[in-house]
Amino acid sequence: MMTLEKFIDNFESTVDGIEPGSLSGQDVFRSLKQWDSLAVLMFIDMVDAEYDVRLSSREMKDAETLGELHALIVSKQQAG
Repeated sequence: MMTLEKFIDNFESTVDGIEPGSLSGQDVFRSLKQWDSLAVLMFIDMVDAEYDVRLSSREMKDAETLGELHALIVSKQQAG
């Protein structure tokens, strides 16, 4: 099972300009200055490649924090 810490590590390494170890599950990812259209595409690609999960734009809009994104991905993995 993917831990929140591992997910955040992957997020930090995927989105350019984020200092490793600087984020937590409570951070609102859309408020990050690095969160732009390229970061969104890179993130969606990473989630598909690393976790075999596809996120819709609606699901992305419903999540606010990194912890909520993590929970969404875990629930989609479990649903198969």
